Amino acid sequence: MEFLVCISKAPDTTTRIAFTEGDTRFNEEGVQFIVNPYDEWYALVRALELVESQGGKVVIASVGGADCDPILRKALAIGAHEAVRIDAHPEDAGQVAAELAHYAKDKGFDAILCGKETIDHNSSAVPAMMAEHLDMPCIALATSLNYEGDQAVVTRETANGVEKVGVKGPFVLSAAKGMAEQRIPNMRGIMAARSKPLQVVPAQGASAGTTIDRFALPEEKAGVKLIDADNPSELVRLLREEAKVI
Repeated sequence: MEFLVCISKAPDTTTRIAFTEGDTRFNEEGVQFIVNPYDEWYALVRALELVESQGGKVVIASVGGADCDPILRKALAIGAHEAVRIDAHPEDAGQVAAELAHYAKDKGFDAILCGKETIDHNSSAVPAMMAEHLDMPCIALATSLNYEGDQAVVTRETANGVEKVGVKGPFVLSAAKGMAEQRIPNMRGIMAARSKPLQVVPAQGASAGTTIDRFALPEEKAGVKLIDADNPSELVRLLREEAKVI
């Protein structure tokens, strides 16, 4: 079995958010970047588990510049066999999906796995867009992936409960919590990652379909007022006069 796992570079969750170039671009200065957790913890690890039990190969791919290489090496240290970097600056979901799909279309992967979203944009758009480019089924928000013979069996949570889906042939999947458990790379994996293939391929030239006018930070949260439990009348007054509850 051969899996393609799409990974993204994402800022660490403790990052202090700031913008530059007239609030049109995220300021990356001094930011610690990590493998997007949904891609790493769920999509990558589950693909590795399946290959470890059934044989095969896991290839990781990302769209980005040379600054993505440490992120790819981290994923190789976790266990991925090969890495591919599509040499283009990621502009939006449509461009990223088009570039990844163009790379994957003639490679014969059994499945393409992504995290359900990136922790910086939270759009959940890339997997479905890739599936459309590749004319493949897309299973979103999957919480488990197993194989029964030549059929993949996937469960996903929906508003109406848990849904079980069977699919034959290549497909695209977005992985959510529950798919697998995080792995910490050990020293052997870190050393092995240095010699694993990291291929840089030229972009096909997909263009972004959106433009950014400006970013804006949310307003700072107001201070919290604590009201003594023995003074409910003050709570009512504050709700009426300050919280504007009628």
